[in-house]
Parts: sequence; structure tokens; C-alpha cells
Amino acid sequence: MLWMSLSKQELFDRIRRDSWQRQLSIRALSRKYGVHRRLVREALSSPVPTPRRRPVRASPRMEPYKKTVDAWLRADLEAPRKQRHTVRRIVARIEEEFGDAIPYPTVRDFVAARRKDIAAQAGAPVDAFVTRHNALGADAEVDFGDVYVDLAGQRTRCYLFAFRLAYSGKAVHRVSPSCGQQAFFEGHVHALTTLNGVPAGQVRRTLARAEGPKALNSGCSPSTSYVLGCVRFLSPMPT
Repeated sequence: MLWMSLSKQELFDRIRRDSWQRQLSIRALSRKYGVHRRLVREALSSPVPTPRRRPVRASPRMEPYKKTVDAWLRADLEAPRKQRHTVRRIVARIEEEFGDAIPYPTVRDFVAARRKDIAAQAGAPVDAFVTRHNALGADAEVDFGDVYVDLAGQRTRCYLFAFRLAYSGKAVHRVSPSCGQQAFFEGHVHALTTLNGVPAGQVRRTLARAEGPKALNSGCSPSTSYVLGCVRFLSPMPT
């Protein structure tokens, strides 16, 4: 089957593209790629596959020391950062105090899981993220940076403008020999013409390498030139 030769990210991209370009139904996409309709719905709801959950493996070697190590990790919440237990220090303490040489990976996996649980139980700050939901025809991302192409048999430095819709993942690209403001605006004109509209929400710009951003305002709002350049495309994206 075709899907067996694709990564999950590539499969998601193709499903979303076929849904957007060919207007295929969930059932038709399921038949085409030989996957369950549940996976098709997941691909249509988010362009990024859900990370695979690592199974929680039992650690019988750590069983006699779980309460002791938990106590050390709880004490670390009040200790200065440089005095907190590292995995190597825990391995060493278990060997010194109990005479048991437990492999480093076993202790590392146990400590990584328990440290997060103990911090959460104590109300300490933990790493977190906010799921981003993109509305149809709302937001887009712009990138403008270096790209090398073989031109007339010679490796040549050019500049790639990329305009990508956040919801569908549909992208429009344009290569230019210049990184000036005119090339930057021409990239927008090309993209908005191809898409036949302007996203109704925000357009986020990633412009680290090209000269285009130097001509733009440094604030969050687009420059006057950018706004004027988009006036002719003020019809919002179809929803």
C-alpha cells in the first residue's frame, strides 16, 4: 500500500491536500490510503500527528528504593539548584548507602518520570504547552530566507519566499535572485493571487536572514508599505 512507504507526517500532508484540493470525503480518503477513518479525521483536525506515547516500563530494580528516591526528589524542591540531585548522584548514593549498583539508564528513566509527578503534586511549575487550533482561512505564516539552486550548472545563492496557510498547510513558494523589499512584496502578491484572497486573521513572519525585514517596522503590526501592498487583495479567504 502507498501509505506504508510514507511517514505519518507525509501521510497527514497528503490526506489534507487531497481533502482541500480534490474535496475527497473522509470515506474516500480512507479507501485511497487504506487507513481507518479515525486517522483521516485526526489528519484533518491537525497538520501535526499526535506524538507516540512511550510505554511506561516497570522497573523492578528500583522497587526497593522508590520511597527513598522520592524523598530525595521532594527535598530537591526546597534545595538550591546546584545542590539538587542529578541522576549520577542518585546512582552513587544508592550504591554507597545500599550497596546496589543499578544501571544509569534504569535510574534515569525512573527519575525523569517521578520528578515531574512530584513537582506537579507539590504545585511547582512544570513544562506545559497550549494546543493551537487554526481556523479555516484565518492565519498564515511567511518565511523569506536563503536557498541555493543550480543555475546554468553553477550553485547560486537565491532567496525563497514561502507563504503557508496554517489550517490546510497549503503553501506557495517563489524564488528570487534578490532579498530586497520589492522581492518580498512580489512574493506576497504571487501568494495572495494564487490563493485568491487574504487570510482573515494574522500573518506571522519569520524573516531572520533576508534583507526584506530590515525595511519593515520592528513592531508586531505590519508596515504601511505592507498594508498598501495588500490592499488590492482585501477579499478574505473563502471559509
